[in-house]
This record gives sequence, structure tokens and C-alpha cells, in this order.
Amino acid sequence: MKIQLLFGAFALALGACSAESTPLPDVTSQTQTSAQSAPLRTLDQSNLFAGFQAYSPSDPQSWRSLNDAQSEAAE
Repeated sequence: MKIQLLFGAFALALGACSAESTPLPDVTSQTQTSAQSAPLRTLDQSNLFAGFQAYSPSDPQSWRSLNDAQSEAAE
């Protein structure tokens, strides 16, 4: 545990002593669209809850009968 703490502190000390990082590039020119006159596309939206069935909790049942109902032999 002490050796891991020592290596962690060593890594932080080396990071603090490193040279100043390079600044990020200017990306403001990349945010504009290429074709200003292009028509807008509409997206087809579907209902996220289509086909949703609400389930309510049921009373506890015998695990053996539930297991037998799910087994391949019951099919």
C-alpha cells in the first residue's frame, strides 16, 4: 500500500514539474455548416413507450412450480 502511494505521489510530482501544455486549436471555423441554403430535414420521431406493458408485483409463488413452468420439459 505504501509503495502504491509513493508511486502515485511521484507521478503527481512529475506532472506538476512538466512543461506547459500546448493550447487547444481554434475550432470556431468548423462549427459553421458548409451549405447555408440547404433545406432542413425533418426527423421522424417515434413514441418511446410504444408497446410498453406495465407489470405489477404478484404474490410469492412456489419456486418449484415456477421452475417447472419455465423448463424445457414443460413445452
